[in-house]
Amino acid sequence: MANPKSFLTIKPYLQLMRPANIVTAIADILAGMSIAGFAFETNFLAIQTVVLLVLSTIGLYGGGVVLNDFFDAELDAVERPERPIPSGKVSKKAAGLLGYGLLLWGVVIASIHSMYSAVLAVAIAVLCVLYDAWGKHQSFIGPINMGLCRGVNLILGMSAITASVANTYWLGIVPVIYIAAITMVSRGEVHGGKAPTLYFAGFLYLLVSSVQLTLAFLGKMPWLTQVLVFVHLHQVGKPLYHAIKNPIGPMIGKAVKAGVISLIIMDAAWVGLSGNVYTTILVLALLPLSIRLAKVFAVT
Repeated sequence: MANPKSFLTIKPYLQLMRPANIVTAIADILAGMSIAGFAFETNFLAIQTVVLLVLSTIGLYGGGVVLNDFFDAELDAVERPERPIPSGKVSKKAAGLLGYGLLLWGVVIASIHSMYSAVLAVAIAVLCVLYDAWGKHQSFIGPINMGLCRGVNLILGMSAITASVANTYWLGIVPVIYIAAITMVSRGEVHGGKAPTLYFAGFLYLLVSSVQLTLAFLGKMPWLTQVLVFVHLHQVGKPLYHAIKNPIGPMIGKAVKAGVISLIIMDAAWVGLSGNVYTTILVLALLPLSIRLAKVFAVT
């Protein structure tokens, strides 16, 4: 039986890593692999590829969000004193070592798969640090910077089959748009937001869904992607609608949380384009896990 005291010691570090969000990054990888035409088989090489790319994104995403709190330590001491660093549960130095260590882990693991994957991992790591240290404070560049982290992560999944990236990399722009929208919404999480910003975010959500619906007709099982796209729209649209009606911090927080976790449904829609029902179900199975983790650890 696990020692409760050990968990309490580890929990602040897990809080910094946002486990529920990491699950969505894993979904990105599986989606990218499906887009590339990767065959999810049970042979050693296939399993090794999945494991390496999944472990890589865990390090990259985990490191990125830990460094987010590392660079925001002084601000959080005023606005969110309950967080691990300002509360004293994790020292700033320890958080920095953890964040940079996880990014390095992500790059090293990616390099075991291929140098192409390693280059993409380095790009993600640089984009994460750039956003955490500078980009988040830029009204226009910030959301794009954050979106690029996810877009390249999707391409990292595609690198499972390096030769396919040249034909599919452009799809990485879709998560850039989607995450940019979530980032715009999240800026009102503490002090409240503005309706025009929320309306524009809604427009970007619709744009992303339109791209997926258009591509659905070119996929092997159009109905599967269509159903998932509409489910995704409902999941992100409802809390965003309530936030537009009442743009206070808590309502915006719910809209951001829904947007992040629902990424799994969006990724499942990408998998659906390949016609691989079993992998689509596998990705969707990550949703209840992410929701469960979101009840224990903060998402935003």
